[in-house]
Amino acid sequence: MADELKLSVDDTLAALRAVGEATRLRLIALLSESELTVKDATAILGQSQPRISRHLKLLAEAGLILRFPEGSWVYYRLADGPAADAARDLISRISKDDPVLSGDRERFQAIRKAKAEEAAAYFAAKAKTWDTERSLHAADSDVEKALLSALGDKPFQSFLDLGTGTGRLLELLSSRYTSALGIDASHDMLSVARANLARSGLSNAQVRHGDIYALNVPPRSFDVVAVHQVLHFLDDPARALAEAARALRPGGRLLIIDFAPHELEFLRETHAHRRLGFGHDQMRRWVEALDLEMEQVTDLAPQTDNDTKLTVTLWLARDPRIVTDLPLANTTREVA
Repeated sequence: MADELKLSVDDTLAALRAVGEATRLRLIALLSESELTVKDATAILGQSQPRISRHLKLLAEAGLILRFPEGSWVYYRLADGPAADAARDLISRISKDDPVLSGDRERFQAIRKAKAEEAAAYFAAKAKTWDTERSLHAADSDVEKALLSALGDKPFQSFLDLGTGTGRLLELLSSRYTSALGIDASHDMLSVARANLARSGLSNAQVRHGDIYALNVPPRSFDVVAVHQVLHFLDDPARALAEAARALRPGGRLLIIDFAPHELEFLRETHAHRRLGFGHDQMRRWVEALDLEMEQVTDLAPQTDNDTKLTVTLWLARDPRIVTDLPLANTTREVA
């Protein structure tokens, strides 16, 4: 087993040759933090698209990175395995104060901020009509029916809804949970959600402004965590799922609802989508990497009169850790 994790001399030399160039080393440093598109890398490094594409191709051929085409875009991320681990180790040994890598990180954060502001502006403009707009993509009644069926009739203690939007899931599952928390990055959405909860008379659910990448909730504190139609707006879905998994109690369930892969490019420009859906294999890899077990996958095809041709997929995963008799955490308490 140990030998499988080691590199041969030839593989080691190939990996070193691949990263032994300034641009490729900078790309590895960026990819060690998050996946990137060629457009992102071009803006950060200030180099031409053909030059960046060539360096990424060399890194992919060396087995250090993986490419994932998605519509007209291609996302790159570090691969798994000893060669990529060696590259990560090399990057970790470079000074954090290095001016070149520091500059790259600053430009990267600026791009991330701009994308987040773009999405926030879209949500702010659409907050009051978001439920109606979402129904154009798939039949919400079918999705909600499948969601309720997947979770079953057995009540649970605590529920966390990430990207709660208008708070629809908090209302839909109100008879199942004892307490619930909805988190969203849009203050406009939260205003709508609070109004909806007040209208429904739900006193055991609350909503809070928060960052899906850095949840201010105690770890291991929720029986069910939902991520409903959120991941396609994110640059780093895997990172958000890792935060969601961290919030799960032993035996807890993670419910993910999003679009299946599609080719509707206009959703990037007019609806701030960053991803054009997610495949079964991709989601399974992300879930299993978090030590969760995939329990159910359900595809909900669009209605025949729906020309958007969007399929909604529901994934249900479980934390296989044994449930203990530990007292329930205070799920309304924020943590640093």
